[in-house]
Amino acid sequence: MKIYPIIISAMLVFFALFALIFMVSIVSDGEVGVRNTLGSYNPQELGTGIALSLPLITDIYKVNTKFQHIEETALVPSSEGLSINVDVSIIYAVKPDRASEIYQTVSDNIKDTLLVPYVRNGIRDIVSGYTSEAVYTEEKRGEIAAQLKKYLEGKVGNDLIIHDVLLRQVTLPDTVKQAIDLKISAKQVNQRKESELEIAKKDAEIEIAKANGTAQSNRIIANSITDNYLKWKFISTLDNSNAQIIYVPTEANLPVLEANRFRDLAIAK
Repeated sequence: MKIYPIIISAMLVFFALFALIFMVSIVSDGEVGVRNTLGSYNPQELGTGIALSLPLITDIYKVNTKFQHIEETALVPSSEGLSINVDVSIIYAVKPDRASEIYQTVSDNIKDTLLVPYVRNGIRDIVSGYTSEAVYTEEKRGEIAAQLKKYLEGKVGNDLIIHDVLLRQVTLPDTVKQAIDLKISAKQVNQRKESELEIAKKDAEIEIAKANGTAQSNRIIANSITDNYLKWKFISTLDNSNAQIIYVPTEANLPVLEANRFRDLAIAK
């Protein structure tokens, strides 16, 4: 008869442990807990750790607050009416202090209900202000991504952190893409020719400057050669010369061959 109290105690312990398992919830890193007691949500989110709840009375929902990634593809018109296929990546996270409010007001998946509709609408509105050629360039794609990020922050910034927006790929009709590629190629050729022309102009300016310098130098030298300078130069040359034959200018500017004097001296001897 004494075995029954032991069985009953064991059963009570078992049920207590079983109930405790259902009463304990663990909120992990990168999550917050939202408590619902008899249909009423507690506005204060639960942080990381153990949270207790009463079965059938209290429920604890866990909301992921880590950064998440979604990809969206939208077919949107350009400013000239051409259809452009745009692939966009969004990196976002739920703000921890807004999890309870979001859980109360947003049905189904937070991403599909709160974020994706604004992403699609933002892409359509922003891209429609650009030509297909502009959307195709890397610079404008970065500009569009920045505008979309700003647009999303204005729409869902109270509830979500928009970490980054990326335009992964822009797909145009083949004929349009070929025409843009040809135009870009022609533009690059033209820019290269303009660069070569500028270099040629600089080279010409350098050569002209050199020629002007040489001409000015020649003028200075020409103006400095006077009759007195030439006479001094002639005398200086005679003093430093060992030559046996000397040409001496006369008043008529005709040279006198000094060798004749040596010949006359030889005859006289």
